[in-house]
Amino acid sequence: MTQPCSGPRRFLALVFPFLAADLFRRQERQRLPAGASQAEAITHRPHGFPHVFPHVFIVKQRGAFRLHALDETALRAGLEPGMPLADAQARIPDLVVCPHDPSGEAALMERLADACDRYTPMVAIDPPEALVLDIAGCTHLFGDETMLAADVARLMRRQRLRHHHAFADTPESALALARYAPSSREPVGRTAIRALPLLALGQSLDTVQALRRAGFVTIGDLADLPPAPLAARFGAGLVDMLHRILGRVDSRISPRRLPASIMVERRFAEPMARIETLMSVLGELLVEAATQLAERHQGGRHFAMRLYRSDGAIRDLSVETGQPVRDPRLVLRLVEERIEALSDPLDPGFGFDLVRLAVPEVEVLAATQNALDGERASSGELAALLDRLGARLGPDRFCRIVPQGSHIPERAMQLVPVRQKVAATNAWDTPTPEESPLRPLSLFDPPEQVEVLAEVPDGPPRQFRWRGKAYRIARQEGPERIAPEWWRRAGGHAENAGLSRDYYRVEEEGGHRFWIFRHGLYERETDRPHWYVHGVFA
Repeated sequence: MTQPCSGPRRFLALVFPFLAADLFRRQERQRLPAGASQAEAITHRPHGFPHVFPHVFIVKQRGAFRLHALDETALRAGLEPGMPLADAQARIPDLVVCPHDPSGEAALMERLADACDRYTPMVAIDPPEALVLDIAGCTHLFGDETMLAADVARLMRRQRLRHHHAFADTPESALALARYAPSSREPVGRTAIRALPLLALGQSLDTVQALRRAGFVTIGDLADLPPAPLAARFGAGLVDMLHRILGRVDSRISPRRLPASIMVERRFAEPMARIETLMSVLGELLVEAATQLAERHQGGRHFAMRLYRSDGAIRDLSVETGQPVRDPRLVLRLVEERIEALSDPLDPGFGFDLVRLAVPEVEVLAATQNALDGERASSGELAALLDRLGARLGPDRFCRIVPQGSHIPERAMQLVPVRQKVAATNAWDTPTPEESPLRPLSLFDPPEQVEVLAEVPDGPPRQFRWRGKAYRIARQEGPERIAPEWWRRAGGHAENAGLSRDYYRVEEEGGHRFWIFRHGLYERETDRPHWYVHGVFA
């Protein structure tokens, strides 16, 4: 069922027809030594051929090599994608053959999508060689669509990439115009769309051939036909794509990453090259973000900054906090710590022309209550210290102990990074501090077996040997019995529920204190219970 368009939308499609060749040339340029001349550049190319010779990029299909992509010289020479390599070499003996690099092309498209974030946060990749930008509400930042296209062209020239572009009301029509009407450089109407060839519908070659045998040549030939007979003969997919290209349905893109709920930015007519100015701008953006957070009664736990250089390079900075915050001075101090700790110094190059700040992770932040003497509570001082250390050394280097829903000692606590969110445990499973027994701060993993002497097999220990040394117990306290977690076993309590533990806190004659346990109840669970040291008290 089709749906009419709900409002004006505009999309910009960027198609890179010679992506494989442009990537190959970029890789060649990166392999050249610094300061290489034009002649040296030719000698460093594979096979020693300059780019006036046709280049083709091949893949292996069904045991034979076929052309996957071509450069403009090979295209003008009459070669086509899908042609067997042997036939192409028979036509052009001097053909330069290169392997297709799909992973390199995909990585390049990801970088280009990042670079196009400067125009709109709604960017989608249409594999293998196209980008679609949802520019609704963004065009006025550059003047109009013509000026936006000119800015995109300057960016791609700096990247040394050839592209075609087109504007339209749906992403499908924009892609079709960019791929099959590359000469259009201005916003076009329905007339240009109706003049597109049938290949622009993106259907299989068999469907296109069937349409041509039926007498159809362009999309306009199908535009006014009843959809039901067309779908019955050629499939519902053809009719759906036809409606999308003609703008009869509300078609949108799925952006590669969703925009953050809070995002602020600054654009500059002249690139900004001073780090001091950059920090001042970041401070202003943080104030704007803090105002929006305060209106929502929220605080941010992740602040991401993206710096766009005028040459197309992008630098990302991010800081995370252990608790939600919205103090601009605190976050700016963390950013300064992060910049100082960078192994690769922040290089503005020819300057940044766009600075964007996003808060992708927010939480509810209620107002804090001051103490009776007017001083603020100091509970956040430790969190602020950990945030600063995390910004300088890495947020995962500092951990905290979090209680878990288990009474087994080695499972009762877990170390997690300070910035990591932890799900709440069941209250009935976690003892309160008042009822928690005394235990060592650190445990052996696994517990170490010891030899124990006791008056009776199920009585307290009197002497034990550990790590080759004998210890005579002067004082002991216990036992603390811990039953096995039989409910976690597949057979429950009926089948091998596990062994119980009797823990003792003991002090030997020299003053050292240990936490040891007997594994298994004598004569009820085992005939020969073993003893283990599980921890040492400080």
